[in-house]
Amino acid sequence: MKADFREMMASFPTGVSVVTARNGHATPWGMTCSALCSLSVDPSTLLVCLRAESPTLRAVLASGAFAVNLLHGEAEGVAALFASGAPDRFDRVLWRPTTHTHSPALVEAAHAVGDCTVDRTYAAGDHVIVVGVVRAIERFRTESALLYGFRQYSQWSRQE
Repeated sequence: MKADFREMMASFPTGVSVVTARNGHATPWGMTCSALCSLSVDPSTLLVCLRAESPTLRAVLASGAFAVNLLHGEAEGVAALFASGAPDRFDRVLWRPTTHTHSPALVEAAHAVGDCTVDRTYAAGDHVIVVGVVRAIERFRTESALLYGFRQYSQWSRQE
């Protein structure tokens, strides 16, 4: 069943984000995340699903905040970097703290960043659902978004 479930979900194209946080507003942590969705417009709320044993989840819970970095279409390398678990990933990308929560904003890789505070969490299997209230939004690039499906990256470009 696990293999069938993984294959089914791999065939569902989705946008790619990197969820970032700072452990006690110090060390930056982050991971590639495609388990993200909007939850409510009023208040502006979204949810992300993070692996229960993830150091990024620990940083989110310790700081009570996180950023959702929606990657632009040319940021496949950043998606792969943050999926790899490389310990030097924040040394290899340009980032700065967001204005509200000071979570890392990936300013060259993201087309938009949602700066969030944790509203609540729910344990769900081997993951934790984190509900975040979006406190601020920054936009950097708008011409494309990175997608992942069928175990490969692609991009969706804005057509005018």
